[in-house]
Amino acid sequence: PARSRLPGGLRLELVDPGKAAPSAANRARTGSTAPAAPAVLPALPARQKTKPHAGPRPRITTRRGWGADEKLRDQGFVYTKKVKAAFVHHSDTGNNYRCSQAPSVIRGIYRYHVNSMGWRDLGYNFLVDKCGNIYEGRAGGVSKPVLGAHTLGFNSNSVGIAVLGTYSSKKPSSAALKAIARLTAWKVGLYGMNPRGKTYLKSGGGNLYPKGEKVRLNVISGHRDGFATNCPGKKLYAKLGTARAKAAAYQGR
Repeated sequence: PARSRLPGGLRLELVDPGKAAPSAANRARTGSTAPAAPAVLPALPARQKTKPHAGPRPRITTRRGWGADEKLRDQGFVYTKKVKAAFVHHSDTGNNYRCSQAPSVIRGIYRYHVNSMGWRDLGYNFLVDKCGNIYEGRAGGVSKPVLGAHTLGFNSNSVGIAVLGTYSSKKPSSAALKAIARLTAWKVGLYGMNPRGKTYLKSGGGNLYPKGEKVRLNVISGHRDGFATNCPGKKLYAKLGTARAKAAAYQGR
């Protein structure tokens, strides 16, 4: 995929907006009158599971928590029907950040996706840093099936999770893998999905599968499973089996 320069020398591997690209006419530049969101959504204990086999919701830093400028994105939200699969990405922005700098990295990606790519909002639904912190990505509600812009052809009925960093030659941290597992155990569990299972998604058209083809995919897949790309990097992709097993365990399977 093409790359572009971000502030501070960050590199960004572009993801494709698919159906989520916005219309410029819909871009609102006014502030929201909604009550301020909390900076962090605390983890919910297992006894508050929404459905059988749904893992407990992990602690999530909200958009307010990482400093999202809500005037930047399109107002309003776009939803898909459900969440049948999770696509794991790497942000390809380098690994030398401190975790205290993760909000700044996310803000840079957000600005690039909206201002340079013309998307309605940040493309990923969630982001994870190397310390295992989880961040809310595209706006619309962390428990809802928000339509993201992360895997061309398969944005519908899926969720996109980006690990901050580059994992072509560097292994992801155990903390990041644990965060992916906790997040997917909860998120796909809300829709009755088994992280170790398979599912079918209908392609919206891309460089691997023609439009309309029903494709059998892992419930936890890598970006490269739905689109011809190196993402999420060789080393992170090789660890997705570990994430699947951990996620299933968090669901009590």
